[in-house]
Amino acid sequence: MSVERQKVGLGLRREMLEEIQSVSRVPIDFWEVAPENWMTLGGRYQKAFSQLTSEYPFKTHGLSLSIGSPDPLDIEFIKAVKGFLDLHGIEHYSEHLSYCSAEGHLYDLLPIPFTDEAVSYVVQRIRQVQDILERPLILENVSYYAAPGQQLSELDFTLAVINESDCQLLLDVNNVHVNSVNHGYDAKDFIKAMPSSRIAYGHIAGHYNEAQDLIVDTHGADVIEPVWQLLEFAYGVHGVFPTLLERDFNIPPMPVLLQEVQRIRQIQQECSSSKRMIA
Repeated sequence: MSVERQKVGLGLRREMLEEIQSVSRVPIDFWEVAPENWMTLGGRYQKAFSQLTSEYPFKTHGLSLSIGSPDPLDIEFIKAVKGFLDLHGIEHYSEHLSYCSAEGHLYDLLPIPFTDEAVSYVVQRIRQVQDILERPLILENVSYYAAPGQQLSELDFTLAVINESDCQLLLDVNNVHVNSVNHGYDAKDFIKAMPSSRIAYGHIAGHYNEAQDLIVDTHGADVIEPVWQLLEFAYGVHGVFPTLLERDFNIPPMPVLLQEVQRIRQIQQECSSSKRMIA
């Protein structure tokens, strides 16, 4: 097992900056940011961000690429993202396998129709993005609450896009759990079907139980035990991969966040030392 795969990260939010700057180093291996939230900033935020990128590795997780949108790709935006990545020496750019615009911004991440036509459409757009970025695009399996016009399963659609575009995968373990409950499938079967060689890194997060059969993906709560168990299962299937804790609101003090970060690290170490692989 490569030590490079045993990495634990945390999503950086602006409200964390003062706390981060008050210590010599936060015990994480990488930060993740949405480039849209940082690449136009100047002043003290730009200075603080540049300082952090000189001290820690970073990954980026975008919000507005809208890879499945019926609108044309925003080429100038993609070039701006590339400039941001190049400026700060960031190699990894991930996004959502979804869309968020159609004749204007929709302010939500909506599911791409699970159809063969949509696969072909999205694959062509992914290749175009990768050509501009001069990097692989890393796409996240997303949570969704309806599947209009569905012809393929979520699993088959996701695999087709990944394999035909030659992109990489951000495996969001919480999203798998959320969708398995909301849409009635086996979360372990979904994870086992993902291509190990395409997993660039993973996400884990908390959510909100709206009802017994409806979970809302919020990133606003602690990770629950079944999701921790699913992460361990994913490591058993695919080997350990870099994993990031997402927390977007109800953000506790850093020492509390780091308890969950440490749990990721502990699971990684246990899975690596036992070398357990699930057939």
